[in-house]
Amino acid sequence: MNRDESKKDVIIVGGGPAGLTSAIYTSREGFNTLLLERGVCGGLPATTDMIENYPGFPDGISGSHLIEKFKKQALRFGTHIREYEAVVGIKNRNNTIEVTTSKQSYHARAVVVGSGSIPKMLHVPGEEKLAGRGVSYCVTCDGPFFKDKHVAVIGCGNSGLQEGESLLRYAKSVTFVEFLPHMTAEKILQERLQNRNNTKFLLSHQLISIEGKDSVHSLVLKNLETGENKKVDVSGVFIYAGFVPDSKFLEGIVKLDDCGYITTNDRMETSVSGIYAAGDIRAKKVRQIDVACGEGTIAAVSVRDYIHQLDSKSVDKKKTISTRSD
Repeated sequence: MNRDESKKDVIIVGGGPAGLTSAIYTSREGFNTLLLERGVCGGLPATTDMIENYPGFPDGISGSHLIEKFKKQALRFGTHIREYEAVVGIKNRNNTIEVTTSKQSYHARAVVVGSGSIPKMLHVPGEEKLAGRGVSYCVTCDGPFFKDKHVAVIGCGNSGLQEGESLLRYAKSVTFVEFLPHMTAEKILQERLQNRNNTKFLLSHQLISIEGKDSVHSLVLKNLETGENKKVDVSGVFIYAGFVPDSKFLEGIVKLDDCGYITTNDRMETSVSGIYAAGDIRAKKVRQIDVACGEGTIAAVSVRDYIHQLDSKSVDKKKTISTRSD
């Protein structure tokens, strides 16, 4: 790569809804935009079987199809997308942001971080050992492997119940396990699944361990009300126990909250000039696709204003130097 090819106007970190939306806007503005994604574009939504609450799709749409539309739109306006290129570091050097990946370094005038979050591991015995052999974090990826099997879903938030509903297309039965004494998912999801005859809900239960030699064969759960442990026979377990921010490459660079999420103002500006954040990586309460898109838009508009401000300062500086020379 020659030096010119490494220089961009804008670099987007993360190819989820926030990153792709930012890329659509910055590319439409005529900025040379590069989007870097550590895996394939889509983030968590791409692994969601059916999305019912994104406006404009009254019958719902699969996460992979929705993301494909986002990606095509970004490409149409000229966004350069590099998948399987993880960002490992970012530095601000005199109005130029240096972005280092697993393969090389780039330089940009502004950066939008939309790296999102990754599934949270519970770190219980058997989880790591049996990952990919009955332990999964993605129904879209692994659900078909459990056709006519008894499986469990850990977590009764929106993600757990949405993915559990998709899992019922394959599995013989699904047992939902929740640490809290109540479910936190939307009421419509709770009602829909509670009315199924092949679902079971174990509230106030904690996953203690995942048992199996070569593959999952059972779970050990603790009843938090009685203190007793019991074994539940299943062939697989899908864990939806929350998420952690993908922000390790930003530690010591921008301000993060106690959980590792990026703090910004309402213009999506971080604590470092020229670096913006949008989507699930931000410190906030609501994490939804449409929210991420809105934040991606705001970040892109802020980037536009920031770059125009840099250009204005550069012109003023040249005028001052020219006047002094005269």
